[in-house]
Order: sequence, then structure tokens, then C-alpha cells
Amino acid sequence: MSNELIAAANSLADTLEEENAALATLDLPRAGALLAEKQRVVAGFLAAQDAPLIAAQRAAFEPLARRLQSLSAENRTLLERAIAAQSRVIGVIARAAAPAVAPAAYSAHGALRHAARPAAFAVSAQA
Repeated sequence: MSNELIAAANSLADTLEEENAALATLDLPRAGALLAEKQRVVAGFLAAQDAPLIAAQRAAFEPLARRLQSLSAENRTLLERAIAAQSRVIGVIARAAAPAVAPAAYSAHGALRHAARPAAFAVSAQA
């Protein structure tokens, strides 16, 4: 079996395990810090796949391929969860940061006028 392919597959699996551990705890800074390494090992894995494997080598590589498949499926699920969580946080912040504006009102003569002061905005917090 190609030693380069085995080494590349193991590097990719190790990197995916590390990223999955970070994503499982929603440690997004740590997961993000692994991006360059992940891109590097994926490129290495793809390049190592160019070497042809004979049938016996493919059979020996199958457990490692299954490991990679499992790790990549878990990685996808965890990335989707992290993206959804981050989107919810951004939405909460965006809604909280939206300015409170008083609605426009009509005068007695039917002309549209804006309120002279902004609408009341209350914030409560528990200590």
C-alpha cells in the first residue's frame, strides 16, 4: 500500500478528530484555527490518491477509508450545527442592536408626521 496515502489519510483523520472535538463543544475559535491545517491535509490526501492501488492494497485500506467516512460525516453534522448556532447568536445581536424608532403618525389635517422623540425602549437584566 502506498505509504504516502496511509500517512495522508491518517493526518486527515487526526485533523478531523481534532476539529470535531472543537465543534462538539462549540469551541469555534479553536475549530477555525484548524482551517489551514485541514486544507493542507486534504490537499495532501487528494494528491496521494493519484498513486494507483492494487486490489490487495484497496482491501487493506478499507478500514481507514471507513474511519475517514465516519469522521467526515460527523464533521459535516457538527459544522452545520455550529453554523446554525452562530446564525442564531448573530440574529439575537442584530435584533437587540436595531434602533427603536417611533412609528409615524398622522396629524389632525392628515399630514404624515414623525414623533418628536424615539419610542420607549426598555431593557431588563438579571444580576
